[in-house]
Amino acid sequence: MRKYFGLSAVIVALDLYTKHLIEQAFQFGEKLTFTSFFDLVRYHNEGSAFGFLNDAGGWQKWFFAAISVVAVIVMIYLIRKHQTEKLFCWGLALVLGGAIGNLYDRVTLGYVVDFLNFHINDYYWPAFNVADSAIVGGVGLLLLDSFKKPNN
Repeated sequence: MRKYFGLSAVIVALDLYTKHLIEQAFQFGEKLTFTSFFDLVRYHNEGSAFGFLNDAGGWQKWFFAAISVVAVIVMIYLIRKHQTEKLFCWGLALVLGGAIGNLYDRVTLGYVVDFLNFHINDYYWPAFNVADSAIVGGVGLLLLDSFKKPNN
């Protein structure tokens, strides 16, 4: 079980460290172009995925924080209960680390720092961060796990 929670801890540390670097190097809205399809930016997401409810007046901070706390508790329980199901637990560990990283931002800053910005010409994918990447990767593993044949 330590390896799963260890992975979550590494994700949290990497997420918070990269966000700290961005906050030190960039002003809000500032960007640095690396390639024709990738920029480093500093955006603040006060809502949820893709900025949903970003301008809802502040109540969403505590709403999404509460959902995150419940999700963290459930994921810890599921990892403990299913620790022999490796793919399932690796997926949950990634999602858990990402959830904690974004929860920390939401509670301490009131928003989540996003900084990875991909685009094709003028078509931009919403900016995201290490925590978001871990969540997407973890959900991918959970989906893959859901297609495994049950042991009979």
